[in-house]
Amino acid sequence: MHGNLNLHPPPPRPTRPIPRQLPAAPGLFTGRTAELARLDRALTHAATPQGQGATVLVSAIGGAGGIGKTWLALAWAYRHLERFPDGQLFVDLHGFSPAGEPVQPAVAVRGFLDALEVDPNRIPTDLDAQATLYRSLVAGRRMLIVLDNAATSDQVAPLLPGSPSCTVLVTGRHRLASLIDRHGARHLPLDILSPEEARDLLTARLGADRVAAEPAAVGELIGLCGGHPLALSITARTAGTRPDTALAEAAAELRDLGLEALEHDSDPAASLPTVLSWSLRRLTDTQRTVFALLGIAPGPDTTPPATAALTGLPDRLARKTLNWLENASLLERRPGGRYAMHDLIRRYATDTVHTTLPGHMREAALTRAGDFHLHTAHTAERLLNPHRPLVRPEPPAPGVHPHPLPDTDAALAWLHAEHATLLATQRTAATLGHHHTVWHLAWNLATFHQHRGHLHDEITTWQAALHAADHLPDPTTHSCTHRNLGHACSLLGLHEQATTHLEQALDLAVHHHDLPEQAHTHRALAFAWGRRGDDRQALEHAHHSLDLMRALDQPVREASALNLVGWHAARLGRFDTAREHCQAALTLHRHHHNPNGEAATLDSLGYIAHHTGDHHQALDHYHSALALFRGIGNAYQVADTLDSMGHPHAALGQYEQARTVWREALQLYRDQGRDTDAERVQHQLDDLDHT
Repeated sequence: MHGNLNLHPPPPRPTRPIPRQLPAAPGLFTGRTAELARLDRALTHAATPQGQGATVLVSAIGGAGGIGKTWLALAWAYRHLERFPDGQLFVDLHGFSPAGEPVQPAVAVRGFLDALEVDPNRIPTDLDAQATLYRSLVAGRRMLIVLDNAATSDQVAPLLPGSPSCTVLVTGRHRLASLIDRHGARHLPLDILSPEEARDLLTARLGADRVAAEPAAVGELIGLCGGHPLALSITARTAGTRPDTALAEAAAELRDLGLEALEHDSDPAASLPTVLSWSLRRLTDTQRTVFALLGIAPGPDTTPPATAALTGLPDRLARKTLNWLENASLLERRPGGRYAMHDLIRRYATDTVHTTLPGHMREAALTRAGDFHLHTAHTAERLLNPHRPLVRPEPPAPGVHPHPLPDTDAALAWLHAEHATLLATQRTAATLGHHHTVWHLAWNLATFHQHRGHLHDEITTWQAALHAADHLPDPTTHSCTHRNLGHACSLLGLHEQATTHLEQALDLAVHHHDLPEQAHTHRALAFAWGRRGDDRQALEHAHHSLDLMRALDQPVREASALNLVGWHAARLGRFDTAREHCQAALTLHRHHHNPNGEAATLDSLGYIAHHTGDHHQALDHYHSALALFRGIGNAYQVADTLDSMGHPHAALGQYEQARTVWREALQLYRDQGRDTDAERVQHQLDDLDHT
């Protein structure tokens, strides 16, 4: 006591509760180095003076079901607990879960207020008031808030603190657009694991010795799981509970059973098909149908026009639906406006289409898709080779509109982008017994295949067409198919097979008195015998083709036959005859605006000039031919002309120029799988080095 005053120490300030709501850290977490680093950079930026602002740091981790979003969020959180000394809040919002309905924001906010030990009598009943109280309590505190498995931005927004001292991690399958737009959330898309990360996951679960003992089986398991974390974890769990079973057996089971091997009847969260099914709950009927049909669409990916044909939807609705499926992490958008599914998601979509759509609807969709690709390929073929005989496919199914292709550049670009899909479309048509589509796809891909050097694909498509021709009524189809298959075999050096098919083609054409087909087949036989090194027989067939083309009054085909006669005459040393025929061919090709034929004839004239000692003239012809071949995208002939150009360069002592063109030819030959040609050019380069 001092005077009349009593001195007492002030009462202690009440300590604020420090919630620790994070679930246990994920066991045996591996990989995700790049994603963890991105989250680190975001946190570091927010901690700097220039990073401090009026908004809280929000990172939204998005991706497909089972891709590891929650694992990543928790793994990162436990690595940085010291940055959040005032606590961590966590809520599973059940956006996609067995519970069915997402957690309401009011329930989640009330849970946070309880964790912050707010007296229940102080908690207002209104959601906005509750959210305001929550923000006041965490203001200025260094806290981490994890909002897991969110369905919508509206579900998340009331749970966002207002203080920049807090950090928020949101996970969800949907791309939460307004969270990004209004709250500046940093979107972190989560993709599959790399092969190295997948191997690390299996090693962590199964042990290094077991993984090292069966490298081939481990590689197959990783490939079958497609780097999908949940699929890999299920596979590891299955193999781990069977320690005496070889991993090769696990791989065989996964290969044979597919998604069935990744199911679990009693634990939905441990069953990949069940986890994926939760993503479909929030789709409309149209979106579910499109998702299912994409599972059986031919090819590795798709585009909005192809999807419109497959589904029968208007173009704008098809595009909008693809965007929605991308937003739901069921599709991935790739460069060039293409959309693709992860292999396991596609298998789930395929299972879905067979359980939800009747057979006639599936076949109708595949028919529309086939017609779209066939008729667009037909347009492309007419642009690439307008002088080829016109063979029209049947009209497309109602409502199918081919993709517009304004010029040859667009045609080449479309064929290149869709090549894998076009091959898959032919296989699908064969499975369905759509023989007309099978045959016409082979016809309309031939020019592209030959120009780009896709010779194995050319043989495969014509082999399929040969089977389809047995079911088609026009006898010309049979001879034409044998002829084109024989020509493809010639290009690939399969000489015996080529001769067999071409002789069958000629017999059929003669039997049916089909003069145009006889003319085309003699031309193909001339090419085939030339490839075998028998220029005398080749010249004989070239003369037959020329006589028939003249009788049929087909000037462009006559020009090709003239060039063929000239070429084989030159190969036999009859250079005057060769030059005369090739000059006549060049005039006709130029008159009828046929750049491919013009280039081929200039190539022949280059050969004649070189072998008659006029190397400068030879180079002039070859350069002109090369420019034309490049202009029409004929990479096959570009390689041959480059090969030929090297010889007059070498004859003139221009060794660097010869080396340059032969190196480019060598690379093209290798790219096109023309091993014999590549080996020959390599020898030419070796000889040049010695010179």
